[in-house]
Amino acid sequence: MTFRIVPATLRDLSYIAANLRPEDRAEIDCQLDHWSPALLALTALQGLAYVAELDGNPEAGFGAAEQRSGLWIAWSWGTRRMKRCVPGITGFFHTVLGPQISARGAWRVEARALAGNELALRWLGRLGATQRCLLPGYGRNGEDFFLYDWTREGWNHVSVSKTTGTEAAAGSADGAGQGRAGARSSTSG
Repeated sequence: MTFRIVPATLRDLSYIAANLRPEDRAEIDCQLDHWSPALLALTALQGLAYVAELDGNPEAGFGAAEQRSGLWIAWSWGTRRMKRCVPGITGFFHTVLGPQISARGAWRVEARALAGNELALRWLGRLGATQRCLLPGYGRNGEDFFLYDWTREGWNHVSVSKTTGTEAAAGSADGAGQGRAGARSSTSG
């Protein structure tokens, strides 16, 4: 299986958004009133955006966008095969994406995840994010979310070795190696 991370394109993100795993669809549905795969893809391209490919097929989109000076929002979503991409995305987060965000003056990076998305919550912890609080009723239908963040003071202290071992195990947790771990806005957040 060939894995690589490439800069995101509208085509790849639209494909991923049209083939979301159920957990990602649920998380996006309760945050956006009206969305389509193309609109979600266009929104994702507003910041730093990447695609993880397996054997040349786009399986996960992830990145971060600046909301205001110094405040960034991290996001990720994918197909049922995203879980196989998690170890590579985790390493890329620490070696490329995190330093890119830091170099652009970020003081804080936030991510939100649906409270019931256990894999996303574990992954955010493994990425070095701090769970700050429960956001009761954050979803448009009253769904609860958790807010995570990385701050300039803390994000340089999480080693890559701490994050990759657990995520490699998560990549095969469902037997078929399919699924998604991530935040959308999250996100998931």
